[in-house]
Amino acid sequence: MTAIVQQSLFAKINALSPEQVAQVDGFVEFLTASSKRSAALDRLLAIAPALEAAGVAPMSEEEIQAEIDAARAERRARQAEQGQGSDAPRS
Repeated sequence: MTAIVQQSLFAKINALSPEQVAQVDGFVEFLTASSKRSAALDRLLAIAPALEAAGVAPMSEEEIQAEIDAARAERRARQAEQGQGSDAPRS
């Protein structure tokens, strides 16, 4: 991001009300999380051919959901230990 674009964004954000700044912050968090999910999916898809070639059996939907639930529980526990509060449910 160029300095001019950065200054322009800061000026626009500074002109917003506190409520609007909170909305901008939420949207930026959404974009960041979306980008991270997309990158994780890309990494997963990149190894799929190697898993198939190695003869690894595909996971069932139930196994996938169990892995997701376990990862979320682990993240919540880590956040609780760090004092970051609860993790809101996501769809």
